[in-house]
This record gives sequence, structure tokens and C-alpha cells, in this order.
Amino acid sequence: MPPLNGDERTTLVGWLDFYRATLAAKCEGLTDEQVRIASVEPSEITLLGLVQHAAEVERNWFRRVLTGEQLPPIFGSTPHPEGHDSGFELSPESSYRAAITIWQDEIRHAPANIAERELDDTSPFMQTEVTLRWIVVHMIAEYARHCGHADLIRERIDGRTGV
Repeated sequence: MPPLNGDERTTLVGWLDFYRATLAAKCEGLTDEQVRIASVEPSEITLLGLVQHAAEVERNWFRRVLTGEQLPPIFGSTPHPEGHDSGFELSPESSYRAAITIWQDEIRHAPANIAERELDDTSPFMQTEVTLRWIVVHMIAEYARHCGHADLIRERIDGRTGV
């Protein structure tokens, strides 16, 4: 549970950590085959794809944009044709164990990168500047949206609901 009366930074980071933990909880106890089950047609979104995507967005926002690191995509070499970050697509070699390890490794970079900056500090983005505050709020929204997807997929797999 995020803090109920923290300062702005503590509250924002608390919500981000809450949603990261929620996505992980949605995948707990499932087999590699189960995390590959898609939501409903025509969607191909899976829990494994959500974890891979989460690793991509962590890398993109907290490393590429925030710190300017020149890093390649993790789960593909080209952006998705519809414009969203990659990671959703599964290859025959994709495994939950590998994806969760990569995702957790990407998450480990965020606290230090966030701690080194003020919420109003900016980074270059799309011919303008983006604040750390905007990045963290965007990531909270990103995770919240995908945790909703994960809720529905998990319920379809084994009937489990809630966190």
C-alpha cells in the first residue's frame, strides 16, 4: 500500500512500486504455458507480454529518456507498427523466468536514477523537455492500465481476482 500521508516524491514512488508489485502478483504461481494465454480475441495480450512490455517501458523512461543512455530494445529490434513500445509479442524462446529477471533488473535502475534528480528536473524528449514528475506519473498510469489487463487475463486463466 502506498503511503497515505507522504510527501509528493514518496507518494509517487509508492504508487509506482505498488503497481509494479501488483503486476508481479498477477503472474505468481502460473506456469510458462499459462502466462502465454491471451486475453480474448482479437487481443493477443498475455501476462508474459505485459511483463516484457513493462521491462521495455522501464528501460525507455528511466534509462533512455531520463538519463540519456543509448540502449537497444530488449525484446525486439524495431518499434511496434502501431506506435506503442515493444515487448508484447512472444517468440518461441520467450520464458517467464527470463522476462521477470530482465524486468526486475530494469526496475533496479529506477530508484538511483530518480533519487539523483528533483521532480522538476527535465530531460530532452521529442524536441522539448519532460520532467521527472511527468515520467513517474506516466509510469504509474502505464502500470495501472496494464494491471487492469492483467486482472482480466488472470481471471480468465484460473478465476483468481484481486491482488
